[in-house]
Amino acid sequence: MTLIGRTRARGVETLTLDSPGNRNALSAALVGELTDALTDCAKDADVRAIVLTHTGNTFCAGADLRDPPPPDGLVALLRQIVELPKPVVARVTGHVRAGGLGLLAACDISAASARAGFAFTEVHIGVAPAVISLPLLPRTDPRALARYYLTGERFGAPEAARIGLLTVAGEDVDAALTPVLDGLRRASPRALAETKALLTAKVLETFDRDAADLTALSARLFSSAQAREGMTAFLERRDPEWAV
Repeated sequence: MTLIGRTRARGVETLTLDSPGNRNALSAALVGELTDALTDCAKDADVRAIVLTHTGNTFCAGADLRDPPPPDGLVALLRQIVELPKPVVARVTGHVRAGGLGLLAACDISAASARAGFAFTEVHIGVAPAVISLPLLPRTDPRALARYYLTGERFGAPEAARIGLLTVAGEDVDAALTPVLDGLRRASPRALAETKALLTAKVLETFDRDAADLTALSARLFSSAQAREGMTAFLERRDPEWAV
């Protein structure tokens, strides 16, 4: 079964997360297919930009707790999006949780409709938003991240735009993206690549400096007793033992 849909219109390749059974969670299989699709786009001279979107009411529910990708696999996917010599634009019309927020932060431009909702839910299952911090910390308001990382609170598209997680938030996400995609289509491929390199240099410095440590932290937390309890509680739809 294909987990990534692909269509193209006027030089813009749309990659659609299409794994409704797990709310487009980041399984090892989905991460692998998305990595391959992005590699194809990078090599294709006819692709000017990529739109990353989703089926259903969830853009991405975070890591698939039954079939998680290895931490270094997620690091590689996030870095690939940041390094890709073509702009990657996220289009969101639903929920985004945990690791899905790392995808948004890795994209060059992220847009969402008024129906979208966001939450860093890692602390509720006994882990931390470690690997996804690589693109998030350089691009998002640190005081806001402190609140939402630590509490797991849900917030909407206007707040996501205010703190830098989103570029554009609007009632109609496609209307909001129309001038964005028009601008990308009018730009020269080399200019886009060189301009993106300027914009992502600081983010890539964070990957170079912190990826190994955050990957190790993620692996250590996911193998901990509290994470086992948190993930079991989540799958059993109950509060974990530490909830008060």
